[in-house]
Amino acid sequence: MKLATYIRNNEARLGLVVENNLIDFNDAQPQVPSDLLSALADGVDLAAAAEKAVQANTIRVPVNELKFAPLIPAPSKVICLGLNYFDHAKEGGREKPDYPWFFFRGKTSLVAANEPAILPKVSERFDYEAELAVVIGQAVPRHVSQKDALDYVFGYSCFNDMSVRDYQKRTPQWTIGKNFDLTGGFGPYLVTADELPHGAKDLKIQCILNGQVMQSATTTDMIWSVAETISLLSECLTLEAGDVIVMGTPAGVGQSRQPPVWMKHGDTVEIVIEKIGTLTNPIQAEG
Repeated sequence: MKLATYIRNNEARLGLVVENNLIDFNDAQPQVPSDLLSALADGVDLAAAAEKAVQANTIRVPVNELKFAPLIPAPSKVICLGLNYFDHAKEGGREKPDYPWFFFRGKTSLVAANEPAILPKVSERFDYEAELAVVIGQAVPRHVSQKDALDYVFGYSCFNDMSVRDYQKRTPQWTIGKNFDLTGGFGPYLVTADELPHGAKDLKIQCILNGQVMQSATTTDMIWSVAETISLLSECLTLEAGDVIVMGTPAGVGQSRQPPVWMKHGDTVEIVIEKIGTLTNPIQAEG
């Protein structure tokens, strides 16, 4: 099952994607909340609703005509991992961390597919990061085992953890450089976990900047798997329905190149993850 969040009448709404067309869930199945976060929080059986939605006589809109929203526009938590690919840690001059480098993103940092990501006027060191996003489908029990952790994953999406590097490096905690408004590309599609390899393993992930491949790896290269990450987080906090975990980026980021490659006004950046889709954002200078 493939889902998307799109804008209709200035409201973010949940859609089912079928053969490059979108069916509005709430139009086809009025008992389904109009947004993904509410549907997950309410425990709606979206797979069953999807079967009925396909049969419903409702309008189907071509996806190329949609204005997307971030997949979950206002998640309660967006938890990101730093240095979660061996080669990325190495290119930054670090060994494998003993524990994941976690940091948070706020909702105002998120930006939808095809919408401009904003190059801040206070910086010229704007970098790309191709990442896999995990969407939690139901509350995860504290201290969940790795064996059971994936039972709580609803699906996976694309994320671009665009980073303002000079601000990121002003503090040891990274958070400020990861939370400029409209710098976290998220979407456009979610593919449910049942349609992907267990734990989203061995999926090719790439970043393409202006048509040139800058990052290329597979999710098998991650240091901490999705299951291990969820288990570790559950030692500390309650993951809730609609929470998002962003799983880190492979080698090839702009800051580690010689000379460095920084995104600039007019660029186009794409995050491509096998079997999930392509997240595209143009880069626009802050006005």
